[in-house]
Amino acid sequence: MKTIRTPDFENLRAVLRREEPERPTLFEFISTPEVMLGEPTTADTMEAWLEQNVRCFFENGYDCASLPPWITKFIEFPRAQQEDGETRSQNVGVIRDEASFEKYPWPNPEKSDYSQIREWEKWLPGNGKFIGVLPSGILENLIDLVGYEDLCYLLADEPAFVARIAEAIGTRLLTYYERLLEYDSVGACMVNDDWGFKTSTMLSTTQMREFIFPWHKKLVDLIHAAGRPAILHSCGNLETIWEDIIEDLGYDGKHSYEDIFLPVEEAYERFGERIAILGGMDMDFLCRKNPAEVRERARNLLALSAGKGGYALGSGNSIARYVPRENFLALRDVALAGG
Repeated sequence: MKTIRTPDFENLRAVLRREEPERPTLFEFISTPEVMLGEPTTADTMEAWLEQNVRCFFENGYDCASLPPWITKFIEFPRAQQEDGETRSQNVGVIRDEASFEKYPWPNPEKSDYSQIREWEKWLPGNGKFIGVLPSGILENLIDLVGYEDLCYLLADEPAFVARIAEAIGTRLLTYYERLLEYDSVGACMVNDDWGFKTSTMLSTTQMREFIFPWHKKLVDLIHAAGRPAILHSCGNLETIWEDIIEDLGYDGKHSYEDIFLPVEEAYERFGERIAILGGMDMDFLCRKNPAEVRERARNLLALSAGKGGYALGSGNSIARYVPRENFLALRDVALAGG
């Protein structure tokens, strides 16, 4: 595998300890070969798809590559079928009552062959590592399995049933990460669980603390017990729960930011001494501005954290297929050039 620079996961580990890495460090969640490699997605086999995903990261100067379960198929929660399109409804669930709960084909992550990771380690150049990723988190899976509107009704009418569904999801995610963390090549784990939208969280703060946060705490504790950093990826306006994220749940890093409610620069100024700030260049900015403007903001972001640490450069969410390749390269090249 060709690399622009030799990967060294210790740089990201330093960022997650809120220290200054030896060089500017890049971080992304989801890759897109068309943008990051300038080539079409290879999806004829799982291994080819996964290798291409890994190449997206290491051939662009990253120190780690995500290990997505939608590629590895280690764990999957079957969802209701919807037509392919640019968007999908959040109100199409498959669990409505006790009967559908019992009938649902709950995954068994113990049955997966995790030993394949040893073979995939051949793709890790230098001191590169994998980043564990979930097949969506507690709340995302709750919404997908129940439907958002029906979940709101159940929270009012049958909260114990909601807790039971959350437990069924949470215990399986814990088992999945228990198995993944057996491998030293997994350097950190991300708990990806979108909690909010433009103005608030999807559930009330009280409901988040009752039904969602206890499972996040278990996941963070599991990751920390294995000696790895825990990263939260969550979209949306989380203004009311930042203290929960930092103090109660104990996340090492937070990913996903939008200028419309919390620009990454403001997040760093407010929280950067207490939690690592990852990525953050707003997706609308990254898509609509020209490469010179992207480079300028990227340099300013690195300057903001210079001498203080705790920041890795990247997008506000992911390098999606609609990001102009020249803008991705402008963002990347600032880090490769040293700021």
